[in-house]
Amino acid sequence: MNRDFPPEGLLPVADFDGARRLPAPLDRLRALRRCARQFRERFLDAPPVSFAASFNLLRVPYPAWYAFSGVYSQQLLKPHLIHLLARVAVIQFKGFDGRARTLLFTPADFEAGAQTPYFKRMAEHTPRMLRGAIAPVHATVLQALEACGIAPDEVDYISYDHLHTQDVRRWLGNAATPGLFPNAKLVVHRQELASVNALLPIQADWYCPNGLDGVPASRILAFDGSVELGHGVALVHTPGHTEGNHSLVYRTPDGIRVSSENGVSADSWAPEHSRHNGIRRFARATGAEVILNGNTQEGSNDQYLSMVVEKTIAGPSADHAFSNVVPSSECTPHWLFPGAPSSHLWGETRFGLPRLR
Repeated sequence: MNRDFPPEGLLPVADFDGARRLPAPLDRLRALRRCARQFRERFLDAPPVSFAASFNLLRVPYPAWYAFSGVYSQQLLKPHLIHLLARVAVIQFKGFDGRARTLLFTPADFEAGAQTPYFKRMAEHTPRMLRGAIAPVHATVLQALEACGIAPDEVDYISYDHLHTQDVRRWLGNAATPGLFPNAKLVVHRQELASVNALLPIQADWYCPNGLDGVPASRILAFDGSVELGHGVALVHTPGHTEGNHSLVYRTPDGIRVSSENGVSADSWAPEHSRHNGIRRFARATGAEVILNGNTQEGSNDQYLSMVVEKTIAGPSADHAFSNVVPSSECTPHWLFPGAPSSHLWGETRFGLPRLR
């Protein structure tokens, strides 16, 4: 693979090339597991990022049968709704050109995202006086940045594992205004961009109408396959939840962290260790080594393979029985929806110190 520095600062990752083109699913699984191990060993040689922190943004009610696909299909007693706690991750690292870079991963503009058809219907059926209790806000993206001492114009990249519910117009602006992050580019898989452009005219349930409308092409950095953004930071293509889904991978002082919304709890990537009987028994009965977040069924085979890739890259934790995969939106307990099936809560995480001006 050519490792020369490209104009946009991204290096292609060749470790997974061709693995998904094998005809048999089991052959693809074996090949992708080997590729993920190879990538992990290479990525462990990268220096840790200088700073990484995640911040709670918003709780969102979410159907349990989406969050843990298949698990509750045969159970009489089952949770109907859970809470997903959406977070933004702030990552600082050195680019391949030697410059310090700042990435925001999943910076949800939840006020604009409320226009997503699914959430709009939910709001219409919820009394206004209850909305603050059902979907409480913890912080905004700008407040998270302020807590780090990072100015909005220091953000170089924003990225999302996929573009469900996302509206980036306030962040990136239009031809008349540079937006709240005037120097940032949206880093997105080319297939995800194509899917959004194809689905929006039919008001797809999970995409925010006009979420990219008017954003200059110069502010969008589309990539194919998987890429490294800089030393210790990569975006690995993990299709399934959507065709263009990708996972954030970053090197930490104690190993590797992976983040996406292919699953919603630590149990999703290690169901055999779950403390919740339904999840553990489902895994034992079916042999499933991952539990899909299945609000879309665009490619469940691919999503299963992608979650195996994620857990293989992340590796096991030294502190608990689960892998180092942190869901970008985590299933968490809440008084409205008690008994959330999460055996290990990641919560907000933090490594290193932010680079300040």
